[in-house]
Amino acid sequence: MFSLSSSLRFRLYAHPVDMRKSFDGLSNLVSNGLSSSPTDGSVYIFINKPRNRAKLLHWQAGGFVLYYKRLEQGSFELPSYDGTVDGLVLDYSQLVLLIDGVSITNIHRRKRYKEIQKSMPV
Repeated sequence: MFSLSSSLRFRLYAHPVDMRKSFDGLSNLVSNGLSSSPTDGSVYIFINKPRNRAKLLHWQAGGFVLYYKRLEQGSFELPSYDGTVDGLVLDYSQLVLLIDGVSITNIHRRKRYKEIQKSMPV
């Protein structure tokens, strides 16, 4: 089944990528550029220089899945980051907003309740 969910980890490669690269070329960028294993289950996001094309590389049981989106108009707005980094970690909601064309640079998250798990005494 082809699916992406909030349970996955998303990493954006911070440099423009030649969109002629496929599975092996993108896997090489993950290994060498991000010092990660492309088979770790994370979803790796690559954007080209004009920012009108995106590829997502994801390892699922037994092989790679490559998602590709080409915009007919406009461009993807990337989050601001320090130019010396090779990659950024995004959460699922940031990925969806990025792909849907919503600016993710000025997002303010409202406080939400999170249950804190306490360790039980032994």
